[in-house]
Amino acid sequence: MNKTLVVCALSAGLLLAGCQSVNTTSGGAVGVERKQYMFSMLSTAEVNQMYAQSYQKTVGEASSKGVLDKTSNDAKRVQAISSRLIAQAPVFRPDSAQWQWEVNLIKSDDLNASCGPGGKIIFYSGLIDTLQLTDDEIAAIIGHEIAHALREHGREAMSKAYGIEMAKQGAGALFGLGEGSLALADTVAQYGMTLPNSRGNENEADLIGLELAARAGYNPNAAITLWNKMSKASNGAPPEFLSTHPASASRIAALQAAIPKVMPLYEKARKS
Repeated sequence: MNKTLVVCALSAGLLLAGCQSVNTTSGGAVGVERKQYMFSMLSTAEVNQMYAQSYQKTVGEASSKGVLDKTSNDAKRVQAISSRLIAQAPVFRPDSAQWQWEVNLIKSDDLNASCGPGGKIIFYSGLIDTLQLTDDEIAAIIGHEIAHALREHGREAMSKAYGIEMAKQGAGALFGLGEGSLALADTVAQYGMTLPNSRGNENEADLIGLELAARAGYNPNAAITLWNKMSKASNGAPPEFLSTHPASASRIAALQAAIPKVMPLYEKARKS
């Protein structure tokens, strides 16, 4: 099976899966305008509901272990910073004003944080303790994670996975392929779709997170100091939650290039 047939099969799979081209957010000052392909039968509400169940399980387990932190100064910091960022989310996505946002701090040495579909935020205390984070740097992390939720990167990944499976099945049926050819299709799909998009999604989250922080009155330059701390703490590679790829000069350069676009928003927020 040559590359042309693989591409055709993948395209057919996406079409059969009922994918539609959407843009989940406005571009903002940072100009994130990429169209996304979503499986139309996998709705935003369904994905949000699925994740909410998983989130409540995680929070419940943390509570039962006595590591769910609701009262410490750091818990109050994370809550307050998140609230300011959440208030800016409708700039990119108006319907996020109706999301059932939740924010929780878990006591753990893990350098980890997330914001799942529908606005479910978890922050791990290890980030604050190990990296000695400022409020601006906490905002950079949470803004990045909120951006993933606003852009529905989780739903997008699920849609792509479905499309790939459909493509594999369709290719096998149409061309009578054996296991070896389908393995090739897997490889092409992984490196031609999943990994580049993963890097692209991280870049989108970097940029939108930068603008969210600026609009909320947090210094966007903290994104640079944060990355430097991350690299130092993990021997040049950031925690997995930020990227499956090392922090690179090009990534920091992209943030630095975007900072002038959002600085007026930061200055305006500071004066208000």
